[in-house]
Amino acid sequence: MNKVFLIGRLTRDPELRYTGNNTAVASFTVAVNRTYTNQAGEREADFINVVVWRRQAESVKNYLSQGSQVAVEGRLQVRNYEDQNGQRRYVTEVIADSVEFIGSRRDRENQSSQTSTNNNAPQSGTEPTPYDFTEEPSSNNGTDISDNPYADFGASIEINDDELPF
Repeated sequence: MNKVFLIGRLTRDPELRYTGNNTAVASFTVAVNRTYTNQAGEREADFINVVVWRRQAESVKNYLSQGSQVAVEGRLQVRNYEDQNGQRRYVTEVIADSVEFIGSRRDRENQSSQTSTNNNAPQSGTEPTPYDFTEEPSSNNGTDISDNPYADFGASIEINDDELPF
């Protein structure tokens, strides 16, 4: 059985790309705290690469950012490739079946503003990807969260995060 459950925070904003057949794929890294502390009394973390596909990839890109807390359910995948120098490289990542957004929007916004000035996480973009990516198409039919469908109805509605059931 190959099943992975993670709870942690995004170390950077998700990257959304599209394959040659216009399938959305997002990648991000989750920092997961270890349950113990090191000899200096500090809690260490593991930085785990996550890949999510299709509609959920678009939702992750639209609603999550650096510092957002998430729960990821998926499977572990190990792949390999040959780099420019002919060396065999291995990549371990979680292919997500489900990404749940944890915490209130206010918590996510506060965490994002705090972590944007202090990012010690490894940066991506140093390894080639096995997927056939193209640039994001200009006529994407995905949801654009900048459009407010209720803008024509007058005053905004204030909802306290404590009133929401999730």
